[in-house]
Amino acid sequence: MAECVLVIGGGGREHALAWKLAQSPHVKQVLVAPGNAGTADCGKIRNSEVSVTNHAILAQFCKDHNVGLVVVGPEVPLAAGMVDDLTAAGVACFGPSARAAQLEASKSFSKAFMDRHGIPTARWGSFTDPQLACDYIRTASFPALVVKASGLAAGKGVIVAANQDEACAAVKDIMKKLIYGSSFFLLSAVYQVSQELLEQIKVKVLQKTIDGMKAEGAPYIGVLYAGLMLTKDGLRVLEFNCRFGDPECQVLMPLLKGDLYEVLLHTLDGTLASHAPVWHQESSAVTVVMASAGYPGTYEKGVQITGLSQVEAMDVQVFHAGTALKAGGMTSSGGRVLTVTAVRPSLEEALQAANQGVAAVVFPGAVYRRDIGHHAIAYLGQRRGLTYKDSGVDIAAGNRLVDMIKPLAKATARAGCNAELGGFAGVFDLKAAGFVDPILVSGTDGVGTKLKVAQACGKHDTLGQDLVAMCVNDVLAQGAEPLFFLDYFSCGSLDVGVASSVIGGVAAACRLAGCALLGGETAEMPGTYGPGEYDLAGFCVGAAERASLLPRLADIAAGDVLLGVASSGVHSNGFSLVRRVMGRAGLGYGASAPFGEPGRTLGEVLLTPTKIYSRLLLPILRSGAVKAYAHITGGGLLENIPRVLPNELAVDLDASRWSIPPVFSWLQEAGDISDEEMARTFNCGLGAVLVVATADAQGVLLQLQAQEEAWVVGSLAHKQPGTEPVVVRNLKRSLRAAGPSVDVAAVQGEGSTLFCPGTNLQALIEQAKLPSSSAEIVLVISNRPGVLGLKRATLAGIQARVVDHKLYGSRAEFDATIDRVLEEFQVEAVCLAGFMRILTGPFVKKWNGKLLNIHPSLLPSFKGVNAQNQALQAGARISGCTVHFVAEEVDSGAIIAQEAVPVEASDTEETLSERIRQAEHKAFPIAMELVASGAVCLGPDGRIVWKHSARN
Repeated sequence: MAECVLVIGGGGREHALAWKLAQSPHVKQVLVAPGNAGTADCGKIRNSEVSVTNHAILAQFCKDHNVGLVVVGPEVPLAAGMVDDLTAAGVACFGPSARAAQLEASKSFSKAFMDRHGIPTARWGSFTDPQLACDYIRTASFPALVVKASGLAAGKGVIVAANQDEACAAVKDIMKKLIYGSSFFLLSAVYQVSQELLEQIKVKVLQKTIDGMKAEGAPYIGVLYAGLMLTKDGLRVLEFNCRFGDPECQVLMPLLKGDLYEVLLHTLDGTLASHAPVWHQESSAVTVVMASAGYPGTYEKGVQITGLSQVEAMDVQVFHAGTALKAGGMTSSGGRVLTVTAVRPSLEEALQAANQGVAAVVFPGAVYRRDIGHHAIAYLGQRRGLTYKDSGVDIAAGNRLVDMIKPLAKATARAGCNAELGGFAGVFDLKAAGFVDPILVSGTDGVGTKLKVAQACGKHDTLGQDLVAMCVNDVLAQGAEPLFFLDYFSCGSLDVGVASSVIGGVAAACRLAGCALLGGETAEMPGTYGPGEYDLAGFCVGAAERASLLPRLADIAAGDVLLGVASSGVHSNGFSLVRRVMGRAGLGYGASAPFGEPGRTLGEVLLTPTKIYSRLLLPILRSGAVKAYAHITGGGLLENIPRVLPNELAVDLDASRWSIPPVFSWLQEAGDISDEEMARTFNCGLGAVLVVATADAQGVLLQLQAQEEAWVVGSLAHKQPGTEPVVVRNLKRSLRAAGPSVDVAAVQGEGSTLFCPGTNLQALIEQAKLPSSSAEIVLVISNRPGVLGLKRATLAGIQARVVDHKLYGSRAEFDATIDRVLEEFQVEAVCLAGFMRILTGPFVKKWNGKLLNIHPSLLPSFKGVNAQNQALQAGARISGCTVHFVAEEVDSGAIIAQEAVPVEASDTEETLSERIRQAEHKAFPIAMELVASGAVCLGPDGRIVWKHSARN
C-alpha cells in the first residue's frame, strides 16, 4: 500500500529528498515541514505547517495523516531527539537517535569517541575558557590553527587561521561573542589529499565508528557522513555529520538509480547489506549553490527570482533552499537560495550544463563559485599509463563486492561447510554432514529473461531466490539434500550495488534452502553486455543416500495419486512469452497489475520469487512415501511430469482441483494463448508434483498442507497407444475461473438465526474457498461483539470488525463508519448476511450495484418482515428465497438468484423457515459468484445485465 512520507526541513537537501522519494511507486504523497517554494504543491509533494519542535504534536499529526515514514533532514532535530520521540510513539523515523547524533552535535564527544576507539583524528584540545585555549594554541607542539565550535553551527562553525594570532582572535570571537556556542576544539591543518582511500576509510573509520557506537549502547541507524583529510601522518577524521550533507545530497539524489524509499526502509529494518543502493554508473553530476549577496553574513531577503522555467527546459534540476512564494512571484528568503544540479554522461558535460543553468537564473546580487569541478577535470585529464580499469575492468570494485558478500556467505554455513569465501575452491565434508553411502547430485540453471524484467524495474534482490530455487528444486527431484551452491554473475561493467543486491538475494535463498553459498564467480566483460545488463547462472550440489534416490521407477504404478504443491506464480520460466504478451497488451512494468493484485504493479507481481521446496519436501521425501517428485519448470505440466515416470504410464490431471493464480488467466486472455501452449509453457499454479500410492496420499497431503497449499491433482493410468502422456482436464474452465477475484465483505446483524450451524455466512465462506471461486471474502463486520459469526471469520483467517450501532448517535454516523471500514479493506461487493438494520439512502447510493441481500420469499411476493407467515396466511403453495441488489426501497432491488421451496400442508412458520434457510445456503453463494465473476451486474436503469460470455 502506498505511503505518505514526511520530510523534516526546509532547505535544498530536503527538496532533493522529497523529489527522490516522490519517484517511488510506494509513496503516494510527500509532505515537507516547513518546506520552501520548491516543495509547495509540486506533484506528490506539498508543504506542511505542522510544528517540528513539539514532538508530541508531530507524532499525533503523523498518526492522523497516516504518515508511514518520517525522514529528518537537518541536524538540530536529530540532536533534539526527534527520532527517539517519534519511534517511541510508534512512528517510523529515519535518522540516528539523539545519543548517536552526538557524533555531530558535540565535537568534544566526537573527538573523545574517536580516541576511545582508535579512529584516526587530528590532535585536539577542548576548552570553555578562552584564555586557556589561547595558551594551548601558542604552546602546542603542532600547528593548532583550526578553530571549531563544539555545538551545531549549520556547517559554518569552523575557522582556518593563518597564524596563532588569527586563531586566538577566532577563539575570542566564538567565546566572547557567543557566535556558535559555548565550547570548541582545535585540530591540525591539512597538507595533502588522496583519491585511493576507500578501503582505509571503510576499515579504519566507518566500521570502527559503527562498532564503537554499538558497543557504547547507541547503535547507529541513518546516514553517517565523515569529513576526512590525509595529513603527512596519514588519514584523519575531521568531523562527522549525522545526516545527508547539503549541498552533497543534491548531487547524490539524481545519481541514485534505485528507490530511495526502499533504501531507507532497508536501513531501518537492518537489511541494507542485501539490498544495497543502485547508482547510475555511467553518469556524473555537478551542483552549484547560488547564494544571496553577503552570505554567510548579513544579506537581503525578498529579492525577486526569475528564469526558473528556462532552466527546467534545459534538463537541469533546481533544488530550492531559501525561497518563498509571494504575490509578485518567487523571492529569496535565505542565504543559500538555490542549488542547480545537472547530470550528464561526463563530468565536463555536467559542469557545462550546470553553469548554463546558473546563468539562466536571475536574482540581484546572486553569488556562486565558478571553480566547481575544475580540479577533478584537471585530474581526469592527466595523461597516465593504461590500467586494467581503463579497459573497463574494475578490480577494486570486484574486491569491494567480495568484502560485502563475505559475511552474507558466512551466514549460510552448515554442517560440512563453513562457507568461507576467498580460496581457490570450496570444500564440503560429506561425513560431517551425516552421510553414510552418499550419491552426489548436481544441477545448474539460470533465470532466463526474467532478468530483463528485473533490470527494467530496477529491482534485483529477488533474482537470487529464483536462481537458487531453480537449481535446488531440480536436485530435490533425485531425492537429494542440497548441500552447497555456487553462483556466476557476468556483466559488462560491474555495478557493486546491483551485484551485491543480486548475490545478497542468493545468500538469503541459500539459508532458506539449507545449503551453503560456497563460492562463485563475478565476470566483468566490457563490450559483451549493454549498460545495466548482466546474466546469472547457478550451480547446486546435493547428496542422497544410495538407497533413497528418486524416482523409484520400479515402484510407480497405475492408480498412483498425484499431489500438487502450489507455485507462487510464473516462477522463472516462460518470460519471453510473458514479455511478448505485455507488448501485445500495451502494458509496461509500472502499470497496475490487471489481474486482482491491488496496489501492486505488473513488474512487482511478475518478479514474485520462485518457491524453494527443500525444507518442505525433504522430510517427506525421506519418509519413503514419495515414489517420484517432478519440478514443474521449463516445459510446464506437459513435459516435466513424464521425466520421472516409466514410459508405459500416462498422467491424468484435473485443473479444477487446484488454485490457478490469476496471472495465468490474464496471460492466456491477453495473449490469446491456447490451453495446450499454457500447459506446455507455464506451471499453471503447480510448482511441484509428487507421485504417491493411494494408501499414502492422505498422510502426505496433510504433511504438505501443514506448511503450503497442496491438493490431490490427478492420478496415473496405463498409457494407451497413440495417446498423449499428459492430459489436463478442465484447464480452460479453471483458467477462466482464475481471473480477477472480487473482494467481498459480509456484513452481519443481530438476528438470532444467523449464528446457528450452517449459516449464510458459513455458506459464503465455503464457496469463496473453492479453487474455482471468483470471490475472496476479505472482511466480516458485525454490529455486536462476541457473536459466533466473528469467530467463524477468525477461524477462516478472515479479518473481522465490530461496529456497534449503539455507540453512534444516528444511522448516518453508523453507516459512515461502515463505509470507512469497507474503503479501508478495498471491498468491491457487500453481502448482507442477516443484517436487519435499514441502511441510509446516501450509503445505498454510493454502493449501488455492490450490495447483495437475501430475503426469505420469492420476491416480489411477501416483502418486509414475517415473509414466511405471510406466505402461509396467503395459502401460497410455493415460497423460497431471493438474492437481490439493495435499493433504497426495501426488498425492491433487481433480482440476482432465487431458490424455490414447496409449501407443505403441514408446514408451520418454523418448519417452512427452516427449509427456506437451507435454500438460502444454496442461493446466496450462487449469487455472490455470479456478481464476483462478472456474469451479472446492475445496469444504469436498475435492471440486471447478464454477460453472456460469462454465463456460457
